[in-house]
Amino acid sequence: MVANMVAKKEHIQLKAKYFTLDEFRCPCCGKVVIQPLLIELLDAARLRAGIPFYITSGYRCPKHNREVGGHPKSMHCYGAAADIHVANSVERYRILEALLRVGFRRIGIYSTWIHADIGDYLGKAPTEVIWYGSEHGQMEK
Repeated sequence: MVANMVAKKEHIQLKAKYFTLDEFRCPCCGKVVIQPLLIELLDAARLRAGIPFYITSGYRCPKHNREVGGHPKSMHCYGAAADIHVANSVERYRILEALLRVGFRRIGIYSTWIHADIGDYLGKAPTEVIWYGSEHGQMEK
């Protein structure tokens, strides 16, 4: 079982080279839940891609997840997902390639962000899936 790190407003140490705790904080309640494996893989992917990763969504409390139209069993609610902003197709390629190379097996591709999660490592979601979604986060068929 993968342990998680939880913080409300108190300081916890995040063992990450490229990310800060605030990037994963729920904008609704200020709480943070982060799976250490998520940070480890994101750090490795960021290093491999050689470009900054701007996290647009990390942990989501259930209330915030409902407000943004997230899936009821969203990996964001487990601290097991991150959405990474992409500005163009070159960034999208570099980020996607790096995520796959370091071991992410659940990836959603959207017009302005990439979703990466470790739900499969936690036994909470299917493995080896890539999906394409609309700007509003809904999956395309």
